[in-house]
Amino acid sequence: MDTHTDDGTDDGTEARTDDGTEARTDASTEAPTDALRRRWAATAAAAGAAQDPAPYAERLLAAWAEPQRRYHTTAHLADVLARLDVLAPHAADPTAVELAAWFHDAVYRPDRSENEERSAALAERALAELGVGPARTAEVARLVRLTVTHDPAPGDTNGEALCDADLAVLAGDPGDPGTGAPGNPDAYAAYAAAVRAEYAFVPDEAFRTGRAAVLRRLLDLPALFRTPYGAAHWEAPARRNLAAELAALT
Repeated sequence: MDTHTDDGTDDGTEARTDDGTEARTDASTEAPTDALRRRWAATAAAAGAAQDPAPYAERLLAAWAEPQRRYHTTAHLADVLARLDVLAPHAADPTAVELAAWFHDAVYRPDRSENEERSAALAERALAELGVGPARTAEVARLVRLTVTHDPAPGDTNGEALCDADLAVLAGDPGDPGTGAPGNPDAYAAYAAAVRAEYAFVPDEAFRTGRAAVLRRLLDLPALFRTPYGAAHWEAPARRNLAAELAALT
């Protein structure tokens, strides 16, 4: 996602893909990457993959764990996938949306500006090799490219689901108003700190200027979230968080 600074986002780091089929015994003790491997295997199967998806899982997870990442990590990937569990009923093709989540920041260098395009190209190559059908492969690539703007067209339910899941971090952890479950008031601060760490090479004043510009653009949008769930649960806390960060920066 490109909601960080004005600095750009992409490089030619060719993402690979990771293992996909590790057996899970107890969810309470399972390593996060093991859960992601299992999830990738299930998603690839649902997409009709004709080849063993395990090597692709390993390469993807290796890409998401590259050392230059502080926010765009496997934790972010897992969070987007968890948000999609909630938003999947909104999407016309939840499997394509989930594949797009896996690839949307698979290529990521904070000092480059073509991460989304390279990630989409990676998806096109990898999914074709896996044997995923051309129509679904093209839809995945389109969705990855959509994360440049996070501005899906009206009625683009796949795009709305992916973009809302990617931007949900802006709401921090507001809890669940339906159940009364408390949120984590420090979640947004941790996100903002991770973004700053990814751009550690940018001097403070330049970072503040670029980040403030991004925050203003987001706050100027008529709606940050397009799905009914996102609008109801994430819009208000996200706007509060963005406004508070902007005030602190300026």
